[in-house]
Amino acid sequence: MDDAPVLDRRALNRALLARQGLLERRPSPALRTVEHLVGVQAQNVGSPYVALWSRVEAFTADQVGDALTDRAAARIAVMRGTIHLVTAADAALLPALMAPLFARDLERNTSHRDAVARIDLVELASVARALMRERPRVTTELGALLAERWPGVPAATLSYAARGTLPLVQVPPRGVWGRSAPTTWTTADAWFDPAVAAAVPDLEDPAVLADQVERLVLRYLAAFGPASVADAQAWSGLTGLRPVLERLRPRLRTFRTAACEGPARGRELFDLPEAPRPSGDLPAPVRFLPDLDNVLLSHADRSRIVPAQVREQLRSPNGVLPGTVLVDGTVGALWALDATRPRTGGGTPARMELSALRTLTRTQRAEVVAEGERLVRFLRPDASEHRVRWADDHRTP
Repeated sequence: MDDAPVLDRRALNRALLARQGLLERRPSPALRTVEHLVGVQAQNVGSPYVALWSRVEAFTADQVGDALTDRAAARIAVMRGTIHLVTAADAALLPALMAPLFARDLERNTSHRDAVARIDLVELASVARALMRERPRVTTELGALLAERWPGVPAATLSYAARGTLPLVQVPPRGVWGRSAPTTWTTADAWFDPAVAAAVPDLEDPAVLADQVERLVLRYLAAFGPASVADAQAWSGLTGLRPVLERLRPRLRTFRTAACEGPARGRELFDLPEAPRPSGDLPAPVRFLPDLDNVLLSHADRSRIVPAQVREQLRSPNGVLPGTVLVDGTVGALWALDATRPRTGGGTPARMELSALRTLTRTQRAEVVAEGERLVRFLRPDASEHRVRWADDHRTP
């Protein structure tokens, strides 16, 4: 490792942006980008649309909405136990690879673990699966029906345990742009064509499982590398990935972080040999990110994209991140819109407010406004007018 080339923050930043489609938007279709990124964070309904608008050429909301209704993609809990927009193939595969994460959560979750301990989870999974094969169920309905079998256990715990033991898809129109619906669940095998599940390898075979975890780590490096063991674990929520990367070492290149940069200084990084690593001097365009974008969450050391001087400003009690703006490749501002979905009837103005997190030049501020105006027009095409202003600019729009 001592002889490994050093990558400073700017080099790591440009590598990350290049792989994310944030240096240059990727060609359509959007689902190809979703596959490359191993899913797009989708805790909030509108988030994947903003994430893909900033990454995909000529992106339209229908590209996601149609994929959901056509069952080519799904919203499902995978990495870190959070909801992602993923392809159908990944919806069938990733939950099984993340099973240790969900099992650990059921054991440790302070709100549910004591009640969960009184449940036969194998039986609960069987009963819940049968209920959702009859028809998709909203969360409260699923919990109430399970409570008929386990009357001494809170319904909320029972539905939570079902989500922790089964790969559950959020059924559209939930997640479809411009439409609203309660969170309704069914199992992945009930939702997708049987051929999708048939394509998943036999993960009961330890050798096959190990191979699939290695493939997952390689996909992570392709989308987020160069990265350390701790980074891969932060992205996935899985533990024990060092042996995986050690097995992959002969197929990878290694680097190290600069000795003077941050808490992860001098750390070993792994990467695919042919992955893009552009110069840190390459210009980076302004890009808008949604709340909880994976590019901000997928490294243990986030200094490559979140400067130290803004890190504290992004903290919140519940861990929610606001919409952010990348300026010269790193978080430089926040953005907020009065609404992130079209309103029926239209006719109202759409207003975006920007808040600088660090000193920006006049040119940078103008570039942020210009990109913000394009985003507002995408988010609110029905608005009577589109306004973008800095919070510290008190001039009348």
